[in-house]
Amino acid sequence: MGGWGNQQWRLGDDLVVRMPRTGNAPDLLLRERQWLPVLAPRLPLPVPIPVRIGEPSVRFPWPWTVMMWVPGEPLDRASISRADHAADTLASFLRALHVEAPAEAPDSTDRGAHPKNCTGGFENFMRAVDLGDIAGKARAVWDDAAAAPEWEGPRLWLHGDLHPANVVVSDGTLAGVIDFGDLFAGDPAWDLAAAWLLLPAGAASRFFDAYARADEATIRRARGLAAMKSLFLMLMGQNGDRGLPGGKPNWGPVGRAALDRVLAFEGH
Repeated sequence: MGGWGNQQWRLGDDLVVRMPRTGNAPDLLLRERQWLPVLAPRLPLPVPIPVRIGEPSVRFPWPWTVMMWVPGEPLDRASISRADHAADTLASFLRALHVEAPAEAPDSTDRGAHPKNCTGGFENFMRAVDLGDIAGKARAVWDDAAAAPEWEGPRLWLHGDLHPANVVVSDGTLAGVIDFGDLFAGDPAWDLAAAWLLLPAGAASRFFDAYARADEATIRRARGLAAMKSLFLMLMGQNGDRGLPGGKPNWGPVGRAALDRVLAFEGH
């Protein structure tokens, strides 16, 4: 199984071997090693806890890890049918994860900024993906996020990369969260974008009720970030349709559905 930075192989029924395949992946793997054992005991969903450490050698030049396998089907290849249960489950997971991080917790290298500082990336995605008559609505959501007040709370622990390929589902609801390589501390809006990226239409309001910690400004930032991430998923789908390296053909419809949910949201 291949992700962006790591290749994975099942090891029996309960384990997976996770091996870097890009230059920055070893550092992210070490981040998982260091912090997942600390965070996992208080998280209400299964996560891939490291159980064995592989050191660099002549045969393989980077560190690697044996981790617990999280059973379920990735959401980019499945669906959620129990929307209320999934909304409550996601809220419970993020309430448990989003606590104040220690000073030594990592900062993000490529995400975590206020939306106004990510406008270049948003514009690149807008140029790359043809949105037709909904382009103006998407831009309005982004402009609103960029105008929202900044996060003034403490640096909170964040998964950092919650999208449909990084969660698994079973029995119609969320069953686990995987790939914590982008774990960092910062503005919770980056994780709260998952309300639209992961949950079925109409479930975002229930999620924010259950989460119960997001003020209006945070929801505005999260919605804009969800729009940007949706465009990214659509771009990866487009690249997959064209046979380009790294493209994911099945991500196009996933991203468009997420963007439709973002645009349909009428506030909380």
